[in-house]
Amino acid sequence: MVYLVEQYGMRQMAAATLCNVFSGTSNAAPLLGAFVSDAYWGRFRTLTYASVTTFVGMVVLTLTAAVPQLRPPVAEQSGQPLGPSGAHLAILFLSLGLLVLGAGGVRPCSLPFGVDQFDRSTEQGRRGLNSFFNWYYSISTAATVVAMTAVVYIQDSVSWPLGFGIPTALMLLAIILFFAGIRLYVFVPPDGSVFSGVLQALVAAFRKRKLRLPAPNDAVEQETLLYSNHARKSTVVTKLPLTLQFRFLNKAAIVCEGDMKEDGRSADPWKLCSVQQIEEVKCLMRIAPIWASGIICFVALTQQWTLAALQSMKMDRHLGPSFQIPPGSLGTICLMAIVLFIPLYDQILVPMATSITGVEGGITLLQRQGAGMAIAIMSMVVAGLVEKKRRDSALAHGGADGTSPLSAMWLAPQLCLMGVAEAFNAVGQVEFYNRQFPEHMQTLAGSLFHCSLAGASYLSSFLIAFVRKSTGGPGGASWLDDDINVGRVDYYYYLIAALGVGNLLYFMVCAHLYRYKGTPELEDVCKDIKAVF
Repeated sequence: MVYLVEQYGMRQMAAATLCNVFSGTSNAAPLLGAFVSDAYWGRFRTLTYASVTTFVGMVVLTLTAAVPQLRPPVAEQSGQPLGPSGAHLAILFLSLGLLVLGAGGVRPCSLPFGVDQFDRSTEQGRRGLNSFFNWYYSISTAATVVAMTAVVYIQDSVSWPLGFGIPTALMLLAIILFFAGIRLYVFVPPDGSVFSGVLQALVAAFRKRKLRLPAPNDAVEQETLLYSNHARKSTVVTKLPLTLQFRFLNKAAIVCEGDMKEDGRSADPWKLCSVQQIEEVKCLMRIAPIWASGIICFVALTQQWTLAALQSMKMDRHLGPSFQIPPGSLGTICLMAIVLFIPLYDQILVPMATSITGVEGGITLLQRQGAGMAIAIMSMVVAGLVEKKRRDSALAHGGADGTSPLSAMWLAPQLCLMGVAEAFNAVGQVEFYNRQFPEHMQTLAGSLFHCSLAGASYLSSFLIAFVRKSTGGPGGASWLDDDINVGRVDYYYYLIAALGVGNLLYFMVCAHLYRYKGTPELEDVCKDIKAVF
C-alpha cells in the first residue's frame, strides 16, 4: 500500500483497490491450485512449481524498486513520483501475477504436504502431527510479525530495494531447504479431482430424478437398499451415515439394471454413486452457506491493512523523540493481539466455558465463528468513532500536510478488537473446515478459507467503488475521497458494521439449520448458535 502511494505515485483509493484485488486474487488462486494438486500434480510438484514462481515474482518486484527506469520518475519541484505509465504498470502487474500463481500452489499444499509426512494410524504419528501443527502456526505468525515490523521498517526507513531483497533471498533459501529433504519425504499420489466426484453425484441424481426412493422417511432402512460400495485410495476415511437432508441426491445411489459390474463396483460413476460419495457432496452443500457468511466478517478485518494504514499516515506516528512507526507496521498490533489472546483463550476461557457448557472446547466451532463476527462489528464501530476524532483533530489542528497531532496509537483499540475477532472467527473457520470436510478434500478445505479472504477483498473493492460513486454528489466530496480529511471514512466504517449486523443474523439462521458431519438422522440438529447470545 505504502509502496504504491509513495514510490508509484498512485492515488490512495486506487492503491487500496489494487491491494484488495491483489489480495483477493491471491486468496482465490488456491482453489485452482487445490484442483491441480489433487487431480494431476500432487502436492510436492505443485509446491515445487509454485515456490519457483513465487521467487521469480519477488525478483521482478525487487527490480521495480532497484532499477529507477522500472518505476515512475520523480518531479523535480515536489519530489513526488509523477504517476505510473503503462509500461511501469505492466512490470508491476507481471510481478504481482507471478506472486498470485505462486500463492495458488503454496497456500493450499504447504500444510497438507507436511501432514502427509506423519502416519496418523500410530500414536507416535499423531503426537508428531500435533507438534507439527503447533510449530507451523507459531512460526507462520512469528514470520508475519517480523515481516510487518523489521522488514517494513527497512522498506520505509532504509531502502525499498533492500526491503524487497531480503524476503526474495529468504524465498530462495526456503526453496533450497525444501529440496534438501527430497530423499526423506513421503509422496502421496494425486487421488483425482474432488470436483469430478461432486459433479458425478449431481449428474447421477438428475438422471434418476423421476425414480422413487425406497423407504423415503427411514434413513437407516433406505441406506440398506441403496448402493454403498465405496472404494477410495485414501485409507483414512470416516464412513458417513445416510441422511434425509437434501434427499434428492440419494437417488444417485438407486441401483438400476446395468448399473453395477459383476464385482459389485459401479459400471458408470455418472449414473451410480455410493452413499458415501453422496454424503460427502452434502457436506459441501451444508458448509457453503456458513462459508459465505465469513466473507462479510473478513471485510471488516481487511481494513487493518488498507484504510488503517492511510489513517496512520495522517497521524502522529512517533514513539519517542526520534523513532517513527512505519504505516505498514500498524497491522502488527492486530497480530500481537492474536498471539496474546489465543493462549489466554486456550488456558483460561476454554476451561471455564467447558465447565459451564460441558462442550469440548468450551463452545462449538459455529459459536466461535459467531462470536468473532460480533466482535468484528464492534471493531468497526470503534474504528468509526476513532476516525471521527482523528478527522476533527486534523481539520482543527493539522499542519500544512493535514496530519493530525493525534497519536497513531489511537488506532490500537480497533486493531486489538480485529485481532480478537480473527482469533475467534478465522481460527474457528480453519478448524471447522478441517473437521467438517471429508478427509480426501483437505486440500480443498484449506483453499476454501483463502477463498473467504478473496471474497472479502473483492467485496471491499466493490464497496470502495460503490461508495465513491454514490456519495460524491455534484461539487461534493465522497466518503472515500483521496484526501481522507475531506472524506468521511467513519461513515464507511459504520456501513461495514451495518452489513456485519445483517450478516450475523444470516449466520445465526445457517448455524441453526446446520447438521454436523456424521450426525445420525434421528438426532436433533444442534441449536448451538443461541448460546453465543
